[in-house]
Amino acid sequence: MRLLQIDAFTSEPFKGNPAAVCFLDGVRDDRWMANVAAEMNLAETAFLSPREDSWSLRWFTPAVEVDLCGHATLASAHAIWSENISADAVLRFHTRSGVLTATRDGDFIELDFPAKREETIAAPAGLLDALGTTNASYVGRNQFDYLVELPSEAEVRALKPDHSVLRQLPVRGVIVTSRGSGQYDFISRFFAPGSGIDEDPVTGSSHCCLTPYWSQKLGKTEMNAYQASPRGGAIRVRLDGDRVKLAGHAVTVLRGELLV
Repeated sequence: MRLLQIDAFTSEPFKGNPAAVCFLDGVRDDRWMANVAAEMNLAETAFLSPREDSWSLRWFTPAVEVDLCGHATLASAHAIWSENISADAVLRFHTRSGVLTATRDGDFIELDFPAKREETIAAPAGLLDALGTTNASYVGRNQFDYLVELPSEAEVRALKPDHSVLRQLPVRGVIVTSRGSGQYDFISRFFAPGSGIDEDPVTGSSHCCLTPYWSQKLGKTEMNAYQASPRGGAIRVRLDGDRVKLAGHAVTVLRGELLV
């Protein structure tokens, strides 16, 4: 089976968010896919199976299967096009979050994802202490994650969370964000130790929440975002009704064959 490792939401190798993309040669059970994802030990491994006019796509972390993943979807589209597997102008992926699409926009790949708006909540016990802050200006939650806004970019970048405490929270992960500076409208970081990832380098699905949140605050529908992890990565986002358009680049860093 063809297997690639691709850095997503970056135009430089060894930055952005690495994902493995596996082109399945037939039906494989969940346990087998979970074992491959654990072997790859990346934030996500994507598994692709061709359909008549589209693809089936599933995503696994080293610990769990997830319902929505942006960077591994971007990596999947990049893999299909860069390996000349399909010349379709629009790629359709059947996923646990419905049908998602990828299109080319110049040298960008643009994904069409559902918006995942949050609602205001009181900060859950232990959340802010685990993040190492008492200075949150907003706390919310959507179906996947907590969202915490801090007053400054410097505070977001300086966070050193207690992942052992975050791991106990009843959510996929915690998004921490603030207004950005320079070319970026907002920045964020994403912590998901309960899903097997202490800090995700660049998280497309978190921007399904961040895009409508910052669109309302900034009065803009098109924005440039930066995820300020150690690897770092940039995402061009656009709110389109109840959909979010996520655009970025990707780079193949490894190509091989899975032998088992």
